[in-house]
Amino acid sequence: MVAPPARRFSPRAVEITPSRIAAGAILAEIRDGRLLDQALDQHTGALDPRDKRWTRELVSGLLRERGRVDAWIGARATGGIARLDVDLVDLLRLGVYQLLFMDSVPAYAAIGQMVELVKTRHGIGASKLANAILRRIDRERDSLHDEIDALGTDTADYLATRYSHPAWLVARYIERLGHDATRDLLIANNSEAFPSLRPWGVDAEALRTALREANLPYDHHPLDPECVPLSGSASVPSLPWFEEGRFFVQDPAATLVTRYAAVPTGSRVLDLCAAPGGKAIELSRTASQVIAADRSAARLERVKENLARLRVTNVQPMVADAITATFEAADAVLVDAPCTGTGTFRRHPDARWRLRISDLHVSAALQRDILTNAARAVSPGGLLIYSTCSLEPEENDEQVTWFLDSHPEFVLEAPPVGVVPESVISEGLLKVLPHLHASDGAFAARFRRREID
Repeated sequence: MVAPPARRFSPRAVEITPSRIAAGAILAEIRDGRLLDQALDQHTGALDPRDKRWTRELVSGLLRERGRVDAWIGARATGGIARLDVDLVDLLRLGVYQLLFMDSVPAYAAIGQMVELVKTRHGIGASKLANAILRRIDRERDSLHDEIDALGTDTADYLATRYSHPAWLVARYIERLGHDATRDLLIANNSEAFPSLRPWGVDAEALRTALREANLPYDHHPLDPECVPLSGSASVPSLPWFEEGRFFVQDPAATLVTRYAAVPTGSRVLDLCAAPGGKAIELSRTASQVIAADRSAARLERVKENLARLRVTNVQPMVADAITATFEAADAVLVDAPCTGTGTFRRHPDARWRLRISDLHVSAALQRDILTNAARAVSPGGLLIYSTCSLEPEENDEQVTWFLDSHPEFVLEAPPVGVVPESVISEGLLKVLPHLHASDGAFAARFRRREID
């Protein structure tokens, strides 16, 4: 992204810590549609490891708390937050988050550094405004929570502000789940998601032993005894056995999708929209061959890197568009469909602020096009597994209804009893929820093609 001339950093910016300069640039990238992880990689590459971690903590934490932070800024800005320049708002957000949520940052540093950064990007007038707002928030910190409580703790506005989610999405959840379950879901979405490791070529206990010997904390997952979730942040490539290919990273919800699929041993499997490849790797444990297709050659490079590190030989990456490509018939086809990703907000806190209600309809239309093409590739008697990391009915239950109505040659078939815990099965469908299952959210449906259409 090329910054507009008025916002180029002046030479005085060298007085500001590189981490804060990077944080401001990352938020600017996100405003322009860049994903958080991509923006972090771009703007923290030159930082030392400690500063990288600090910058990630600042930006990710702010995105989780943005609703509350915006309420506090808006109450102290004449005309409200909407009257302020969007870049100035982002810099104010960074300052407020440091003041109120980062105990390691002294107030003078949080205010002084961010005011100076505002000055370099927007001039002396804006810096005076930033100084006034940040200092007032610092002075009034003991009463800030009362301002949000005044919205009424039983209202959607309160939940949306207190737990920092778009109000329209919170209203949908309350209608479907009720007030208390919605609150629990929002709290789960704001928890930090640490990597979960899937053993490869070793058992889970051996992997736990290696982590224990390296003084790396880990946990156990209630739904997947083979999963080894880390209980703290860590650089995955620096973990024991990474180079040896003894594990890959996969959230328990994604693993449950592949278990729910219950693909027969020796099957030829087609995995559509396969990148970054975790489900294809998991399916390759018992499949004779997995074709991992994705329209993005760049994303498939990540798949190839994992396959090489794990020494997987029965997964074949393929660049192909899931809507238009013609595929050879397969015993099982997995459609891990592009979706709004509302089940992964804890892992991608930027996604909640990018989402629009219209995205649900756009996503659903794309999913139907993919399902229509994928159905053609299923052999008679074979399986079609549809999955998303969404919690939205437009992308999940409603797609199942549509598919069965428009494809009478398929029937919905529950997996064999015991392949996944009963707590995640509802009327034959897989439903994993962040606030109930300590994982990302996931949905899956398992369709069987009739032997004779």
